[in-house]
Amino acid sequence: MISGLHHYALELPDLAVADSFLQDFGLTTAEKDGALVAECPGRSQEQVRMLEGPAKRLHHVSFTLRPDTLDGVREALARAGAPLIEPPAGTREDGLWTRDPDGTAVQLLDMVQAPARPVAEVLTNAGASRQRIGAALWRDVTEDVLPRRLGHALLFTPQPARMTQFYTEVLGLRVSDRIHGDLVTFLNAGPGDHHIFGFIASTHPGFHHSSFEVPSIDAIALGADRMRSRGRDPGWGLGRHTIGSNFFHYNPDPWGSWIEWFSDIDQIDDCWVAGDWDVPPHLWGAPPPQTFLANLEPR
Repeated sequence: MISGLHHYALELPDLAVADSFLQDFGLTTAEKDGALVAECPGRSQEQVRMLEGPAKRLHHVSFTLRPDTLDGVREALARAGAPLIEPPAGTREDGLWTRDPDGTAVQLLDMVQAPARPVAEVLTNAGASRQRIGAALWRDVTEDVLPRRLGHALLFTPQPARMTQFYTEVLGLRVSDRIHGDLVTFLNAGPGDHHIFGFIASTHPGFHHSSFEVPSIDAIALGADRMRSRGRDPGWGLGRHTIGSNFFHYNPDPWGSWIEWFSDIDQIDDCWVAGDWDVPPHLWGAPPPQTFLANLEPR
């Protein structure tokens, strides 16, 4: 039923601080209906919405649906006893609105994801492959380093089993993989990215991180350099994850969560078999900061 992650929304006490941070990250921001919204350059789709509030809090998550599944979603919600709710203040009114088992508002949009901006193929000379002949990579590598699309988001939850059941059995996502039982659960929407959503077990609900695709590992490193040059905390990275296999770099945001650059994520198919893995989060690179899994949202 769910086809992709459309956007996420947070409440924050200072939208000007959020505006500056998101612009440094490379997103295009604007004021809309009293909220701060952000898009990826070249993609006409809201990816982030920030609303003013007394403290940082996850406000809602928004997903697109596969064509002709809206009625089926409505019926699945009714069977599960999930309420249909009015759109929360400061949000778009289209689509269905419900709440997940943690009480987070969920928007379900009967629409197709906007295409991300096209990028040039990254030619490599690695292993047995010799694709880049007669060209100097360094002369072109800085041309496209901005985020292309919102790839995924992970939430904190005190009840990962119930949340997984709701998003899979009711809304149609699938489990991709787990780490250490239900410490971390990754969910996919069918063939495509290894995960578009997921959960980290915690004492209470919250927002852990969002992740944006860039064209290459070079774009990740250059983006991290840009954040560092603008006085942002250097965060965690560069590295390659185990689960998902993507290159990554995370920057902490000013409100206690994380934002990630990623590239080269595993693509799954209908034959993918989910595993439960006892592995660290990174294949190589420095270990994560001790604060990486800290849930700083108020209870």
